[in-house]
Order: sequence, then structure tokens, then C-alpha cells
Amino acid sequence: MAFTIEDIARALGATAYGRTQLAVTGAAEPAAAGPDDLALAMTPEYAEGLSQGRARAAVVWDGADWQGLGLEAALVVHRPRYAMSGITKLFDPGPGIAPGIHPTAAIDPTARIGADAAIGAFVSVGPGARVGARARIAAHASVGTGATIGDDVLLLEGVRVCHRVSIGDRFIAQPGAVIGSDGFSFVTPERSSVEKVRDTLGDQGEIVAQSWTRIHSIGSVVIGDDVEIGANAAIDRGTIRATRIGSGCKFDNLVHIGHNVVVGRDCVFAGQVGVAGSSRIGDRVVLGGQCGVSDNIFVGDDVVAGGATKIFTNAPAGRVLLGSPAMKMETQVEASKNIRRLPRLFRQVAELQKAVSKLREND
Repeated sequence: MAFTIEDIARALGATAYGRTQLAVTGAAEPAAAGPDDLALAMTPEYAEGLSQGRARAAVVWDGADWQGLGLEAALVVHRPRYAMSGITKLFDPGPGIAPGIHPTAAIDPTARIGADAAIGAFVSVGPGARVGARARIAAHASVGTGATIGDDVLLLEGVRVCHRVSIGDRFIAQPGAVIGSDGFSFVTPERSSVEKVRDTLGDQGEIVAQSWTRIHSIGSVVIGDDVEIGANAAIDRGTIRATRIGSGCKFDNLVHIGHNVVVGRDCVFAGQVGVAGSSRIGDRVVLGGQCGVSDNIFVGDDVVAGGATKIFTNAPAGRVLLGSPAMKMETQVEASKNIRRLPRLFRQVAELQKAVSKLREND
């Protein structure tokens, strides 16, 4: 699909210069751009790449001498990284799911499929399920019994939306995501070693043989609007009440949300984040890759945690965290510096001990 520079400027709210009727069919890095590509040269560091490529039009930084860079047209945007969202949306062809229902799809007669939905090969939609208008479901995905998904949803290959799950509009799930798997809930007839250790912080007491009995997950998962879930991510259903994900949340690949967790609005969780059962996460929380949140705690609004942070206790709103256990980021950075200084400190202490010993010998 081709767009003129004028079309793109209008979509982005950008300022266009030069041949604004010049058409481009894709976006590319400057050095790899061809004559029909829009080069993304948003900072001066990309100027050399423009000379290596063959782009006639580019997105450039404010104040760039676009004509001196050999361009026929240019776009200047207010916030380059934000402009990437609009540019990539224009040129994204999507997964190519054919309109209508593929003949190999298994749609239960009691399921309701919204207008203009596109359902791919070997998709399964269970009894009583509801699929919203313009939903796109790729091959081998499934929507379980009584599940509801909203309008303009995109489920990519192999996504599993389990029974009785409720999902809002414009939801996107990458391949292999599972929404509504059972929670990890098991119990022993007597107090388990885990319960004892929680109380004593180390002592199991008398060790006895134990076996684990399942606590069934009869709750559900409720997801708001405009949520995106990465590949092979998993959101467990609640034990009694629902696990809830607020509108606008974005979860990366391999994120795991445990049973009964409540996540607020507009949160961003990077890859391999794990949130243990019954924790509550506020609005606009950002968790870097491999962060962990312990069970039954609260993380307040606007908390930001750096990669691999482990949050074991309640975190107040607005706190910036790092490390394991989580500390204020500036405290963790200072602690890390101090740890690196320990060898030097030990040497200095040893030297002082020798000096003191000599003084004593001379007395």
C-alpha cells in the first residue's frame, strides 16, 4: 500500500517539506532504504546512513538540512519515537487472515460470531462463546466454552482463550498466549513445610511426608479494552473471584500473572515478569524484564521497577525500585558501589591491623 508524504504528515500531525505528493510503500532504516521507502532518520546520527541508502524521502530531526542530505521530501515530527507508532501502523499489513470463516474451523452452533469476523484454519470456538465484530482469529487458536471476546480483537496462531474468560475490545494476543489456565493452587491435609517456613523464616520443624491436593480454579479472567499480551504469556484464572487486567495494559512475551491477581490500568510488564497469586498492582506500573512480585502484596500506582527487581513487600505509589530484595533505586545503586568497594576496604583494614600490631609490639 502506498502513501504520499502528505498522507503520512496528516496521519502523524507532522510537518512536510518538498515533494509532498511523492509516494512511498514502506519504511526502512536509512542505510537500507530504497527509492520507494520512507527512511527513518530521526537524529543526526542517521545522516551518514542516508548517504548510503537510496531514499528520496525521510523522517528527519528538527532543523535538518534535508535538501543537503539529498532528499526530495522530508517529514519533521514532534516526538520521533512516538511517531514510530503511527508510521508502523500505516505500513503494517497485518497477519493476513482471510475474511469469513475457514471451512476447517469448528464453530459450535450456540456460539455467536460478530459481523465481519475473520476466523482461520482449525480454529475452535466453543459452546456459548461470543466473538465480537471484526475480530480476527488466526489458525489453531481456540475460544473456550462461554468465553467472550470484544470487537476488533486479534488472536494470533495458537492462542488459547479458556472457558468463561471475558476480554474487552481491541485485544491483541501474540502466538501461544494462554488466557484462563488454572491457577497454581495446592494444599496439604496438615500445615505444609511452606506454611511453617513462612512463620519461622527458616525452620521447618518436624519434617513429615506430604502430598498435595488441587484447589480448583472456579473463578475467571476479566480483561479490559486495548490490552496486548505477548507470545507464550499466561494469565491464570482466579480461584473463586476473577483475575483482572485493567484497560490499556501491555505484557511482553513469557509474562505470567498468577491467580486472583488484580492489575490496574496502563501497566507495562517486560519479558519474563512474574506476579504471584493474589497480589494487587496499581495503575501505570512499569516492571522491567524478569521482575518478580511476591504473593498477597500491593504495588502502588506509578511504581517503576528496573530489570530483575524482586518485590517481596508492599511498594508505595511512585516508588522507583531496583534489586533483590527491592530497594529504592538510588539506594540499590549506592549499595552496589559499596559492594564493589569491599575488597579495597578489606585490604585497608588488614593494613591497619598490621600497623596496630606493630605499634603494640613497639610499646
